[in-house]
Amino acid sequence: MKTIHSVLIRNIAPAIIGLLILSLTGGCEKELDFKYHDVESPLVIEATLTETGSRVRLTHTTPMDEAMDLTPVRDAMVTLTDLSTGASRILPLKEDGTFGDDNPGEPGHDYQVEVETEGTKFMSSCKMKDKTEIIGLLFQWIKMPYDYVAVLQVSFREIPGDDENCFWIRLLRNGEPYKWSVVDRRIATDGIINFVTMTSRQDIEEEDEKDLLLDGDEVTALVIPISREMVDYLTALEQDSNGAALWEGGFCLGYFLASPIAEKSIIYRPAEMTEYK
Repeated sequence: MKTIHSVLIRNIAPAIIGLLILSLTGGCEKELDFKYHDVESPLVIEATLTETGSRVRLTHTTPMDEAMDLTPVRDAMVTLTDLSTGASRILPLKEDGTFGDDNPGEPGHDYQVEVETEGTKFMSSCKMKDKTEIIGLLFQWIKMPYDYVAVLQVSFREIPGDDENCFWIRLLRNGEPYKWSVVDRRIATDGIINFVTMTSRQDIEEEDEKDLLLDGDEVTALVIPISREMVDYLTALEQDSNGAALWEGGFCLGYFLASPIAEKSIIYRPAEMTEYK
């Protein structure tokens, strides 16, 4: 009986412990109230300086119950300073709710954007890169197990003297955001980077809206030189993880990017495309 008693204890004990755990967690269930709707939305600052001017957009992260609320923050003082020359200017508020002007940035100069709003200051600095050149855009078909898929090749030049040689490639579909990726010099051959990405299936009835291209669509490639810090930031966004904090002062999200933009467009003509080799 002693042996049987020991076996019963060993078998019953885990069940009792399990019931106790369920009882405890069940009792705590009513106390768990995260109230995520009440969390204050942090400020988001998206600032750019190119060869055509500056643009600073201030928003807040969208609340759970107002996911389409993209109202810009207009009550702010935004200052752009050329740290290389010491020249500073206040960026005016535009009708679309952004701040900026048409004064171009100078490659090689260090710039700082300072934003003061809601009683807090935010600052970010960036050295402006030199401009690359897009030398080719080409659509071709590639055979996949499930269908032919259109691949787009974007060919552009490395930037001499830039040890980072990292690039943010943004694709627009009829002027609207379509795809983006980040590449660096490791894929370059003889100073030329050939970036290839898959786009739309040949059978458009089976394609998702986010990838779909129709005959006559205009696809625009934007190639923007960026720093390693910006690479880390974009990589974190892509992976839904924590990234580099690009602003000092108060807590906010977003980035400041000083860089010229190389741009080239192509019309999608599936009937005229050859197979990718």
